[in-house]
Amino acid sequence: MLFLLISCFSFIFFFKSFSFKPMKSEGKMMLLGPWFWEGFSRFLVSWFNKGRFAVSMFQVPLKMPPTKVNLCSKVQEVVEEEGEGPSLLDLPELALECILERLSPAELCSMAGVCNSLRDRCRSDHLWEKHLKHKWGRVICEAACKEWQCHIASRKRPSFLDQRNQKGFFGSLVSMWPFSWYKPQCESRNKPTTCLPVDSIMALYLSLESGKFWFPAQVFNRENGHVGFMLSCYDAQLSYDSKTDTFQARYSPFARRAIEESIHWDRLRAPPVETPAHVLHTSDCLNDLKPGDHIEIQWRRSKEFPYGWWYAVVGHQELCDGNENRCRCRYSDTVILEFSQYTPGSRWRRTIVNRKDHREVGNEADGFYGGIRKLYKEEEISKWKQLWPKQIFD
Repeated sequence: MLFLLISCFSFIFFFKSFSFKPMKSEGKMMLLGPWFWEGFSRFLVSWFNKGRFAVSMFQVPLKMPPTKVNLCSKVQEVVEEEGEGPSLLDLPELALECILERLSPAELCSMAGVCNSLRDRCRSDHLWEKHLKHKWGRVICEAACKEWQCHIASRKRPSFLDQRNQKGFFGSLVSMWPFSWYKPQCESRNKPTTCLPVDSIMALYLSLESGKFWFPAQVFNRENGHVGFMLSCYDAQLSYDSKTDTFQARYSPFARRAIEESIHWDRLRAPPVETPAHVLHTSDCLNDLKPGDHIEIQWRRSKEFPYGWWYAVVGHQELCDGNENRCRCRYSDTVILEFSQYTPGSRWRRTIVNRKDHREVGNEADGFYGGIRKLYKEEEISKWKQLWPKQIFD
């Protein structure tokens, strides 16, 4: 504020001093002409752009040089001495693009604040898509993208304050005092492009990093590896905490514990199928199941609860000795599923499903078993083995 006041008063002082007062030069009276104001304007702009406007105002002599030539020469010398050096934008297009592609997300954000041209370049989707896939690719799925689109649509809807530009009673009311002084941050500026587009990949990345956007994903061994959820994976809404590099999860309101904190990256995954947590998954692998296959099966405690995915292995029929040459289990109408994290004889150790007409089976005592998906990728199988408990349960 002090800088602006000094600048304004200094300019007024110069204007009144030089515009209206005659000056003696070799016994003649003369007034300052347009040549002075042109040179003086260029002088001010040059110093202001270099952040030294306040200093230059005190360095300008308060008395006019005796001749026109001397003043122009002085202004020209100042401008030439403070000439700008090479700029990053002077680089070839390909070289500048290679530099931006090697910047981290934090560096891109800093670079975007330098000037308008770099701002638009640093917000380009192709730069941020690489960072999004690198950090968030294994937990962001199609369902998360759809939810982000809904989030964008809700932000684009006209709010109460946006009705000022519309006709009618509410538009007139909001445009009146005391509402008329308020303008959103983007609207108050002359260039709307200064606001980050809500539908850009950069906006999605920053929303995930800040934890403002809750996205759907699945959590292994929920409730920090509680015995009742060992070797399972449940749907949740997740929010990221950049300070601790962990997540907060919100589970279904019917769950015993609706919120869990301090979840690490290794306990998360993107949902492998698009089946919602309350919908029975269509099993398309039943005819291919044979002993030794790794599978995930839906299970829920009661009809009101959502399904979770539980790890199991296809076992042999009771009359089969397990010999590969004599095993006929794959041709049986039933499939034996074994949950080896439980001791033999436990009621949770085995279950039987119908290969030909599988539907949700179970009861309120033992829970309900739903759809089955076969694990074909070694990456998925090894993930479950990494989560294997140190001891088996009853």
